[in-house]
Amino acid sequence: MAIGTLVKSIQDIMRKDVGVDGDAQRISQIVWLLFLKIFDDREQEWELTVKDYKSPLPKEFRWSNWAKDSEGMTGDELIDFVNNRLFPVLKTLATTSGVSAYGKVVGEVFEDAYNYMKSGTLLRQVINSIESNVDFNSSSDRHLFNDIYEKILADLQSAGNAGEYYTPRAVTQFMVDMLDPQLGEKILDPACGTGGFLTNVIEYLKPQIKTADDRKTLESNITGIEKKPLPHMLAMTNVMLHGIDVPSNIRHDNTLSRPLRDYGLRDRVDMIITNPPFGGMEEDGIESNFPKKYQTRETADLFMALIMNLLKPGGRSAVVLPDGFLFGEGVKTNLKRELLESFNLHTIVRLPKGVFSPYTSINTNILFFEKGGPTKEVWFFEHPYPVGYKSYSRSKPLTIGEFDREKKWWKKRTKNEYAWKVSATEIAARNYNLDCKNPYEVEVNHRDPDELMVEYLELDREMKSVQDALKQELMDALMRCSTSDLGSSSGGL
Repeated sequence: MAIGTLVKSIQDIMRKDVGVDGDAQRISQIVWLLFLKIFDDREQEWELTVKDYKSPLPKEFRWSNWAKDSEGMTGDELIDFVNNRLFPVLKTLATTSGVSAYGKVVGEVFEDAYNYMKSGTLLRQVINSIESNVDFNSSSDRHLFNDIYEKILADLQSAGNAGEYYTPRAVTQFMVDMLDPQLGEKILDPACGTGGFLTNVIEYLKPQIKTADDRKTLESNITGIEKKPLPHMLAMTNVMLHGIDVPSNIRHDNTLSRPLRDYGLRDRVDMIITNPPFGGMEEDGIESNFPKKYQTRETADLFMALIMNLLKPGGRSAVVLPDGFLFGEGVKTNLKRELLESFNLHTIVRLPKGVFSPYTSINTNILFFEKGGPTKEVWFFEHPYPVGYKSYSRSKPLTIGEFDREKKWWKKRTKNEYAWKVSATEIAARNYNLDCKNPYEVEVNHRDPDELMVEYLELDREMKSVQDALKQELMDALMRCSTSDLGSSSGGL
């Protein structure tokens, strides 16, 4: 069964259940069921590959023992089992002493999970659909999870919040490629959403993995933090399917809730790659975790202050930010001043409208910088639309191939119709306004509407005058012609 069809068929079953209200609840329900199925499939693998592996789940709570049999528990018996036995045990695993790291991962996933379904008969249908259509020990099916969560995110659009943690694949892959992560580096996404950046990093690093110790190094150095339970659950599952068996470094937390002064040398990282939420406001009191010069409730600004603080000397970062950060003042000016004075802000890739469509139409940019400054000059690269495009859409998204132009330019930088540079001195003189326009772009001057209206009315008056004169000429010509014909007729008589 095709992924789109599978997800739709499961959602159609859930729509019949009176307990599930709306897309967000349906998707949350699908995600925890998928996680348990995936975890069970992985446990079968670990029992063969991990020495002395022991499941952290009591036997009766393993998927293969309560869900796998299509003729197994159903109706009220199944609902009672899930609500009153399964969930209470899974929710306590994260805090139960003596539980293995595998168990704590399960506990973190179920910390805020909830069974919304009230019909055990319908729940059995959903379970059977998942069990019969997906085997995550099959390498081909494992890769299908990317498609599953892309479909889930597309459906989340109608729930109104997918844009808070979704970044197009092409953008995540381009940013990872340009940062060139290396095995052994500590890598962080402090607002990891569903784990898109982290899975791209993992795939990028896989060719560097040669031994079991290399895999442990990878696992211990990839860190993500996500505030909301649903994307966190998706991130945990996604990272597991990309080879991180125990994603205990994918934490469910608000990165901004820890005072900046509490971060020490051990918290510093080599690389930060992220698309922090922008346009949102943090809860009261969060801003007090930051020095006065950075105090604001604007989420993206607080994340920038955090990122700049967490990078090691020589560390590098790529961050997606809206146009508002480039030209904004106040706290934004303070951040940009420090960015130019203490970092090397070497590149800003300006993305066109529609990249994040349909989640937002806000213009966005990718800022690439390294800790250790000052910045001498900032290169700008304006990413163009493909020929014939006026915008992007779900059916015509941005593709990784479009970034070949930037990649070719990256190491041998020259000015062209898409690329230009501005000195840090000039930017400082502009009060750190980074909204620098492409000097090679032919600017269309739309002029003042009132001025255009006056001009239009004058042209309209002149046109009517010409029309009236032409009309008069035609009438005079017709009169002369009539008089001539009349004279000819009289002479003949």
